[in-house]
Amino acid sequence: MCCLVGGAAIIGPRFALLVWWIFGNKVELAFDSWAWPLLGLLFLPWTTLAYVVAWQPGGLDGNADVLIVAVGVLLDVLTYMHRFAAKAARPSRGY
Repeated sequence: MCCLVGGAAIIGPRFALLVWWIFGNKVELAFDSWAWPLLGLLFLPWTTLAYVVAWQPGGLDGNADVLIVAVGVLLDVLTYMHRFAAKAARPSRGY
């Protein structure tokens, strides 16, 4: 069950951002080029998704938008911590 939740945390934001990028235009409006959302899709998916959700015409406006992006950063950090913890918990194959 824990692996299912971990897998959903890794795949979920990437899938949502990719679908939003293909079928909507807010990702294109929030970023100036295609390179930043692509890098975000690969390395920081929660932060990129939170930025797209919080973005308004004119940029981020107010503390609520910054809080949304900060939660995205926190979720990315937790996702990477889960990966490293799962890797450390595996039994070693050494003799």
